[in-house]
Amino acid sequence: KLHNDHYVHVLYTNNQLLKEWKRNSIRIGSPTNLLAAITSFIPVIWLCTKYNCWPDPKLVFSAWGMVALSFGAFYIVEPVSYYASLGLTGTYLSFLSGNIGNMRVPSATMALETTGSKPGTLQAEVASTMAICGSIVTNLIATTSAVLVGSAVVSVLPEFITAALTKYAAAAIFGGTFGTYAAKYPKIAVFGIGLPLLLKFTIAPPTWMLIIVSVFGSLGFGRFLYVKENKSTASKNA
Repeated sequence: KLHNDHYVHVLYTNNQLLKEWKRNSIRIGSPTNLLAAITSFIPVIWLCTKYNCWPDPKLVFSAWGMVALSFGAFYIVEPVSYYASLGLTGTYLSFLSGNIGNMRVPSATMALETTGSKPGTLQAEVASTMAICGSIVTNLIATTSAVLVGSAVVSVLPEFITAALTKYAAAAIFGGTFGTYAAKYPKIAVFGIGLPLLLKFTIAPPTWMLIIVSVFGSLGFGRFLYVKENKSTASKNA
């Protein structure tokens, strides 16, 4: 009984701390991201005001519409699909700093894997947040170094290395991240690869639709397996 009471107390404390963590994350993250979105227009507004070169509103909305058609699916897909690795605080940090797919997600994933953290827990939130903060600092240092000496280094590299860095680096990072999760959830990995391939070679939907169906289809399949496993466990215990 004492052991059970201690377990309940620890679980309750962790839940309270997690709620407090998320509350503070929202309190800081939401206005910070909104402020960054608003202030990103300052250079454009200054240029247009300085040189009186305001574009036609129809042209602006037309350009925005083209961008929305091409990348609008990512407005929904990326926050949902990355949340399991990034956590709440990591999501705010990642969308503020950028390089989400090729820097933040792999860093957070490795942190969760190394610490054995379960997504959705306080430990996972802390681990992913620290990893993302470290990747941001590292990214700033690497970016600054690349600006200073990057072009000189790239110019002396063999062409095949330069091509690999520019064309295949992101794919290699995504492949490594996918491989990490595929080893833990092979059924979902097979479904996640098979569904888009099936759609691609049958009805060939637009890219944005393929992304949405693949992401949410994989989430739905994972949810189905989770519910099925819980029912199976409950029936055995009964």
